Amino acid sequence: MMFPQSRHSASSQQLKFTTSDSCDRIKDEFQFLQAQYHSLKLECDKLASEKSEMQRHYIMYYEMSYGLNIEMHKQAEIVKRLNGICAQVLPYLSQEHQQQVLGAIERAKQVTPPEMNSIIRQQLQAHQLSQLQGLALPMTPLPLGLSQPALPAVTSSSGLFSLSSILASQAQLAKEEKASREGADSHREEDGDKSD
Repeated sequence: MMFPQSRHSASSQQLKFTTSDSCDRIKDEFQFLQAQYHSLKLECDKLASEKSEMQRHYIMYYEMSYGLNIEMHKQAEIVKRLNGICAQVLPYLSQEHQQQVLGAIERAKQVTPPEMNSIIRQQLQAHQLSQLQGLALPMTPLPLGLSQPALPAVTSSSGLFSLSSILASQAQLAKEEKASREGADSHREEDGDKSD
């Protein structure tokens, strides 16, 4: 009679032992899954922020590309009209002048990348100079040993990227100039209201 009871108590202890082991194992697995979920959630949030940043860049580059496309078509139309004007005026010139003008037109059509780089640099410097003059800031010379920052050279392979970065900086300068003009106009209007 004693032997079956001891067997029953041993089996109940074994059952308790396996149940607590199972609970511990389930708890460990749950904590592991929770940690994994947390890391995946952080990664998902990071990817979502990167996606929104990429979309913002895409929109910015799309707007820049659209603006460049419009500017290119505008310049092509200007060139076409100027070419038509030259073709109309050319017959009225003397033979010697016609040859000179035709030579000048041909030379004007052959623009090399270094010339483009020089033209862009001059336009950017002129624009920056007009910005400084518009702000009425004194032009201070650079300390000895420092030189003006150079623009990247426009080559056939990097030309579009260099040009787009230069145009982006020009667009930013134009926005700042417009904002400063609008601010100055609003101040003038306020001063006009006060004098009335």
